[in-house]
Amino acid sequence: MRTLSILAATYLTMAGLANASDPLLGNWKTQNGETSEISRCGSGYCITAKTGQYAGRQIGTFSGKDDSYSGKITDPQTNRTYSGTLKVSGDSIKLTGCAMNVLCKSQTWTRR
Repeated sequence: MRTLSILAATYLTMAGLANASDPLLGNWKTQNGETSEISRCGSGYCITAKTGQYAGRQIGTFSGKDDSYSGKITDPQTNRTYSGTLKVSGDSIKLTGCAMNVLCKSQTWTRR
């Protein structure tokens, strides 16, 4: 029983360290001051609005590694979805959404 407890504690510690080393996971302050959370979903990442009018709504899905990701981002005001990229730089991320790869808008979010 003691061995099982030690193994379980080791597993939980390692799982926590794996998440801590992922620079994308966590809560981010958006450009308008709200909070969004980036979490794992499947083999990629999901962005969920945590505060404000759209709290609880998934607004993006991305995949990638290191500091560069691509996927889809939804403008919750218009409910339109755009191709997007996400770049991590220290405690900030830059999200860019593009319509037809021509009309693009970017936002920079900071870690909360």
